[in-house]
Amino acid sequence: MLGWELPPHNSGGLGVACLNLSRALAKEGADIDFVVPYAADHSDIKFMNILSATELDPLFRYGAGAYDSDVVEDKILPTSNEHKMVSIREVQHDYCKFVEDYLMEYKPDVVHAHDWLTFEAGVLAKKNYGIPLIAHVHATEYDRSGMNGGNRLVHEIEREGLLMADKIIAVSQATRQIIHEKYDIPLSKIDVVYNSLDEGFLRSAYTYDQDDYRYLEMMKTLGYTIVSTVGRFTIQKGLANMMRAAAKALKKDSKLIFVFAGDGEQKAELLEMSARLGISKNVVFTGFVRGKQLRDIYQVSDIFVMSSVSEPFGLTALEAAHHGDVLILTKQSGVAEVIRSAMEYDFWDVDKLADEIIAISNSPGLRHTLQSGVSKEYRKISWNDVAKKVLSVYNEVEKHKRNKEVK
Repeated sequence: MLGWELPPHNSGGLGVACLNLSRALAKEGADIDFVVPYAADHSDIKFMNILSATELDPLFRYGAGAYDSDVVEDKILPTSNEHKMVSIREVQHDYCKFVEDYLMEYKPDVVHAHDWLTFEAGVLAKKNYGIPLIAHVHATEYDRSGMNGGNRLVHEIEREGLLMADKIIAVSQATRQIIHEKYDIPLSKIDVVYNSLDEGFLRSAYTYDQDDYRYLEMMKTLGYTIVSTVGRFTIQKGLANMMRAAAKALKKDSKLIFVFAGDGEQKAELLEMSARLGISKNVVFTGFVRGKQLRDIYQVSDIFVMSSVSEPFGLTALEAAHHGDVLILTKQSGVAEVIRSAMEYDFWDVDKLADEIIAISNSPGLRHTLQSGVSKEYRKISWNDVAKKVLSVYNEVEKHKRNKEVK
């Protein structure tokens, strides 16, 4: 398994999905060596071997820029034990070298690579050692750039990885279609396997402390509705449109508070927008949140909005649903394919988003109906089912390899 992050050293949903998938695969009998591009203590993970491709501190292995199209080539970072500056491309080079050395000694049945950051190492395993390659696409460069092209280098890495892969796993039908249309990959080569809710949300102890968000709780007692979103502040997430919708909604209902939880390249722009639109007193920026802080955001919220221009799946929607939030999703999000008890809109339609927020806020009956529906839906996909589907993909590519060897 080739990945770029695992909790708690993750900046988003990729690491969460990799952890839960690997745990479920291990329960099904898979023996996993998971390669990460940094050195950190993962001793709490007992179900697989964690291999460190470099000595980099996880905080400095790439920065948030690894997922932001316009800075991916320029992002530089200090190592924890050297004074030189290291680029993402250098980290990827060292990652590939580690994987090559590993494959000189070990011959896994399958190499499973997650997203463009590890595709080069996966292609190396396929070309040089003939090991079947699974390319798992959680997001394409088209998604990350808000469908505006993106970084040409990343496109080329994605293209080679997808062409060389024996099989591709996409996290939604929408992602499958993007891979097919943008990279000319046959649909027969791409299987859709949806993500599920982080098991940590289901198993770990959690107690909500109202004092953590005392201001928001006080505003709720005064009749305010809390509308939240969680994620990286990048063009992909469509947050500028959500801010415009917030301004429109507040003209009709002043008892709304909008919480933007996260951080990223658009933070200054969003702060300036809230001031320019005259709604800053109704907008709260929390900064980056994880763990209990993240769950507290979901718990205090009434409505959760996924405003993404293109969201291959969207695990945060399942997390919010677990805490009883009503969901508003863009039609361009993969999670909308499996959650039906949510209101939807096109990412650009700020008027419709504003109207949907007002409708939910002003109708307890509608809110209850949507909450009740989504509470039955979000648990339908389990990581055990996900693992079984992935194992069937493994078996398919292994069988194909054996048949070729016989011939």
